[in-house]
Amino acid sequence: MVSARDEDALEPVSLIRQSGTVLRMGRAMLSSGTGSYRVKTAMQQVARAVGLDRHQAHVTLTEITATSHRGPIFRTEVAEVRQIGVNSHRLQELTDLCNGLRPGVAVEHINSELDRIESLPPLYPAVANALFAAMACGAFAYLNDGGVIEVTGVFLAAGLGQFVRRFFLHRRVNQFGVTMIAAAVACLVYLGYVLTLDAVAGGAGSSHEAGYISAVLFLVPGFPLVTGALDLAKLDFSAGVARTVYALMILTSAALAVWGVSWVAGLDPSPAPAAELPVLVGIALRMLASFLGVLGFALMFNSPLRMALAAAGIGMVANVLRLEVADLGVAIQAATMMATVVVGLLAAWVAPLIKVPRITISVPAVVIMVPGAAAYRAVVGLNNGDAEVAVTSGVQAIFVVISIAVGLAAARMLTDRAWAYDR
Repeated sequence: MVSARDEDALEPVSLIRQSGTVLRMGRAMLSSGTGSYRVKTAMQQVARAVGLDRHQAHVTLTEITATSHRGPIFRTEVAEVRQIGVNSHRLQELTDLCNGLRPGVAVEHINSELDRIESLPPLYPAVANALFAAMACGAFAYLNDGGVIEVTGVFLAAGLGQFVRRFFLHRRVNQFGVTMIAAAVACLVYLGYVLTLDAVAGGAGSSHEAGYISAVLFLVPGFPLVTGALDLAKLDFSAGVARTVYALMILTSAALAVWGVSWVAGLDPSPAPAAELPVLVGIALRMLASFLGVLGFALMFNSPLRMALAAAGIGMVANVLRLEVADLGVAIQAATMMATVVVGLLAAWVAPLIKVPRITISVPAVVIMVPGAAAYRAVVGLNNGDAEVAVTSGVQAIFVVISIAVGLAAARMLTDRAWAYDR
């Protein structure tokens, strides 16, 4: 028989506060764009610090179901995160908070820190964010064998497309609709650019239509694709499948808008032949384009400058290695896997030195390797009835994404015991 004193000892009021704080940390991490395994780790850190005996969580793309145990009582809570995005600065702040917690910390202290972090404004204004996307896609255009005309047009189109995208997302408009609008804007701006060249320079833009594919690469959901693949590598199928499906839906939304504009305007997505350059000049330009491309994506994810520069340096080395190895005749999938292993190993070394989460430099460094152009060409080819282009581009895109996941997972297993052993 339970006495009154025993019932007082089971009073769940403090457990409710502790459980709520742990769940709040999980929601903040999840809304910052990190993988489910990192969300669970952060919640465990908070649970131990506030004095819970045991904590379990089930994390998907938008939902968390968590159970907190203290003695013979427990509490289960469910939370939903509706805003899906990436915020590297907030992720770093949350990670620093978790890593700095010690047993016995007050729940009020954690909540006040979470209040501070959640109130942080974006590091960069909307115009700067659009310029970062423009820089990244302009670099992509060069790496996709574009010349000065393509790079300039893509810079203009991607910048305006990202500005429109951010405008609507900050007003909580449906993400898939926003993706289609932003893709259409970018394609139309690029189309207007080449038509203007035709009009003022005697048809100078007629042979540069394929650049419009690079103009929408800022919409490639690199973070969800990579974190989803890493979740799958950790056997977290509910989170991994959800993230992968979400990324595919974003890609499909953008690709449908790209196809619609190309079908109406008669644009040809076939890639242009690469320009012949001296070997050293070609390598130098690839290094510059890779550095600027990764830097642009990292800054677009709201990364602090030192974090973005670290990601850009790693991405430059790995991407140039990938392209040069592929030029030697190695399959692009194998070259990509080699490059992502290099990214993972370098990130494991660099991230602790500059005290940032590894994912905030490894994911931007591999986003430039995500085959967005091939994925878009596959959808456009499918809608145009060109089975050869659709199958070739689609299969290439799928296997390159798998190679990225395998390379990053292999690097994590080589450098992190939590990944090497299933415990």
